[in-house]
Amino acid sequence: MDRNTILERARDYIAKESDPRFKAEVEELIRAEDLKELEDRFYRDLEFGTGGLRGVIGGGYNRMNSLVVRRATQGMCDYLNATVRGKSLSACVAYDSRRYSDVFALDTALIFAANGIKAYLFTSLRPTPELSYAIRKLGADTGVVVTASHNPPAYNGYKAYWNDGAQVTAPHDVGIIDRVNAVKSIRTMPKDEAIAKGLLVMIDREIDDPYVAMVKSRLFRPELIKAMAKDVKVVYTPLHGTGAMPFERVMGELGLSVVTVPEQREPNGEFPTVSYPNPEESAALKMALELGAKVKADVVMATDPDADRLGIAVPDGSGGFALITGNQLGALHADYILLSLKELGRMPKRPATIKSVVTTELQARIARAYGAECHDCLTGFKWIADTMRRFERDGLGFVYATEESYGYLVEDEVRDKDGISAAAMTAEMTMYWRSKGKSLLQRLDELFVEHGFHEERGVNKYFEGPTGMDVMRGIMDAYRADQPKALGGIPVERIRDIKAGKAWTVAGGPGEAKPVDLPTSDVIQWYLEDGTLVTVRPSGTEPKIKYYVLARTAVGAEGLAAAKHASKAKVDAILADIKKVIG
Repeated sequence: MDRNTILERARDYIAKESDPRFKAEVEELIRAEDLKELEDRFYRDLEFGTGGLRGVIGGGYNRMNSLVVRRATQGMCDYLNATVRGKSLSACVAYDSRRYSDVFALDTALIFAANGIKAYLFTSLRPTPELSYAIRKLGADTGVVVTASHNPPAYNGYKAYWNDGAQVTAPHDVGIIDRVNAVKSIRTMPKDEAIAKGLLVMIDREIDDPYVAMVKSRLFRPELIKAMAKDVKVVYTPLHGTGAMPFERVMGELGLSVVTVPEQREPNGEFPTVSYPNPEESAALKMALELGAKVKADVVMATDPDADRLGIAVPDGSGGFALITGNQLGALHADYILLSLKELGRMPKRPATIKSVVTTELQARIARAYGAECHDCLTGFKWIADTMRRFERDGLGFVYATEESYGYLVEDEVRDKDGISAAAMTAEMTMYWRSKGKSLLQRLDELFVEHGFHEERGVNKYFEGPTGMDVMRGIMDAYRADQPKALGGIPVERIRDIKAGKAWTVAGGPGEAKPVDLPTSDVIQWYLEDGTLVTVRPSGTEPKIKYYVLARTAVGAEGLAAAKHASKAKVDAILADIKKVIG
């Protein structure tokens, strides 16, 4: 982009931005003639994608700021008013602990109000799953949560929801995007006026209380909890996010002893004690693990800033703690929930679980062992929610849903991942297996012996800046032009290209391809000769490309240790081949 175009876009932004802080940032860059930074902020508009917005906070069209948020909300209002007729419209708005989250949430609510859409706004920060719950509880037509989930402190985001409490999918996602791109003017109103006219309603306990009651109602064994809770100690960290209030309340009402990491309990959008507030990262749990060792915790738990993800660690038997991966905890949940439904005589007529296409196949094997179905969907909980809608239509009994990135759903009152209810279920599951003389690690090993050792690993590569998207597209185009014949020395047997909507065997070739029953997405999957699955996809929310390796080795006469060793060697070789491509 040439200098004049950059400066023209920058001045246009300054004229439209009402927040003096963001406006001043861009004015200073122009004065300093920092063309490199200006280009990064203005070479494109921050894209309103199928899930909403996510980007670095700051002034500019390629940043998260008040103008970009207000324009996105105006587009949502235009779509709602054009699409949903014959009723009074309403929306729910929530936000997390990130910088400017409260500002962006109020901006959003006031634009809904100015467009005649009644806005329910939480009085203070709340977890993303509670926003999903509120939409369904209040019968709202849409919702927004201001959050960038587990991204670094520089980021914020904006997730859009529909009337079933799920993130928007087709046809609404494309319809909203078109309206956002077509916005010419933005309508808003003062907060006092919106409240006086009944167009802005502040909410808190009327949602908090039934949400907490719902979480507790999904547990299976209240008598077991009552008997054992006093003997189980939980160390918890909300990583400076939204989780402390609901987590501590739920666990406290269950009678569990919770020790929250004091340095990480209070909300703080700078996330001062962690470089990356993501419970998937072992470094983020460092303080919690140290406290867990000090107080001899039975389980260590962490939620991300908007409390939709959950990470855990458990004693390893030698004085330390073992981190449980998202795939492993999902498998443990599926096993415990299905076992409990069976033991208590509450199994649905046609039980079914859901997982994403990059989530462990161990869950599918566990489901089948209990006589349940396991359905795959695209990555992202909006696709899990979409599958839940199909279950309701087709008469399947939803049991559980998970994705490998530490997202779990144990209830159907929420249509997004829920770290709070997953934590409560994990606590009960811990007590159940303890009552049987087992730890979670011992139960996991039993599942591996029965179903094979499953090792899942991946690699991410970031491509920042104006050329990043082109680089990722180039990688995907190169694969489609020349598919790998083998990975890690293991021949590729079958290929599934979800973007092209077809799958074929290497022996038969693309000419014998069969259609793929999934929505279009930029995903390629290679099914190797030994049953290993390798997937590549560019992220939909960050400038990175992701690879997932799902390997399985049957546990034979040589035992579980030998199967673990074989799987590790297999995955190491596959990742080495991948790194040759991405550098």
